[in-house]
Amino acid sequence: MAEILPPNMLSERPQTPAGLLSSREKDRLIERGFLGLYRWYTARSQETRNWNADRSFDWKALSKDLPPEIVTVTQGFFAVEQYAPDFTSSLLNLVRRSHGRSHFQLRWGSEEEKHADAWENAVLFSGKRTPQWIAEYKERLKSQTWELPFPDAIHNLVYTVFQERATQLNYLNMMKIAQGKSDKPHLAGFSDPVLAKVAQTIAVDEAAHYNFFLEGVRMYLYYYPQRTLEAIKNVIGQFSMPASMLVPDWKEFSETVYHAGIYGPRDFNRDVMQVAFRNLGIESRKALEEGIRKTREVPDFDGHNHQTTAIFDTFDYGMVEGDVKRLHLKIQDYEKEIGFDEVDPTEFVENPAVPRTGSKSGGQAADD
Repeated sequence: MAEILPPNMLSERPQTPAGLLSSREKDRLIERGFLGLYRWYTARSQETRNWNADRSFDWKALSKDLPPEIVTVTQGFFAVEQYAPDFTSSLLNLVRRSHGRSHFQLRWGSEEEKHADAWENAVLFSGKRTPQWIAEYKERLKSQTWELPFPDAIHNLVYTVFQERATQLNYLNMMKIAQGKSDKPHLAGFSDPVLAKVAQTIAVDEAAHYNFFLEGVRMYLYYYPQRTLEAIKNVIGQFSMPASMLVPDWKEFSETVYHAGIYGPRDFNRDVMQVAFRNLGIESRKALEEGIRKTREVPDFDGHNHQTTAIFDTFDYGMVEGDVKRLHLKIQDYEKEIGFDEVDPTEFVENPAVPRTGSKSGGQAADD
């Protein structure tokens, strides 16, 4: 929900003009969407991505002669994932009143925990760090606590979309290097099938996480367009990867990642921000900021929503509506398999505030 509020406070919101959905009804629809999405996601996760950090990889076959740059990157991935308990608990507490979001965060945390264990195994079996060094490093990392980058639910939901896509990109590019596909001279000739499989497996998880959070942002964008676009603008204006202020050797790690061709500012703009924008029907960062600016200049006359309707020119609302409808069809198909459709179905409700003139009906699924 845009704001996770107790039921007794929902009635205190301003009254909604006739013919429009109330904030309480919008929140209920978003909550039902998250619950259905969580159920579908969990079933699919258990069926297709039920791997084990110890048994799914041939750790004995991992090279004992990894390039120093690869060791630095692997260690950095391991360090960031060590904050999985903080990531999970902080987000869980923020959305604990939402069944779908809070239970998903438990599932998400269990998958992130596997990532932490897999990257720790990679560091350990490389032979470049002793078990004692790893134990002391973990203690140093956990002496600090990761905190939410934003105070409210909607900003943190938007943040996770960009963060998960960026993390996926890091692991995909690490996979390519480990497959022997690097175009960097200092990594020419390097390959390691075990490391490539680790990076690929975790990247698939991150793609699934990205898509879950993306579907959530789409629902917010459909029912709360102005508030959501404002959150997107705020997040990209101060985006940084998680734990960047906590990992003690972050500067060396980030520079190594950049010079290895894994991730940098250009990658964020081209392969993270623009991909997410395309999936959300936003043309560009400039178009987003210009649209919000123009919307702020439109006065709201006596609650007639002139200001709110102006925001629909900022992005492809028809595309978002199509994607939200497709999400509900996916949920409904799953509910028919179980029998939820007969006792407690999830239903799509159109947002009557949408100006239909010129609205597009297309849609675009996420890339991954």
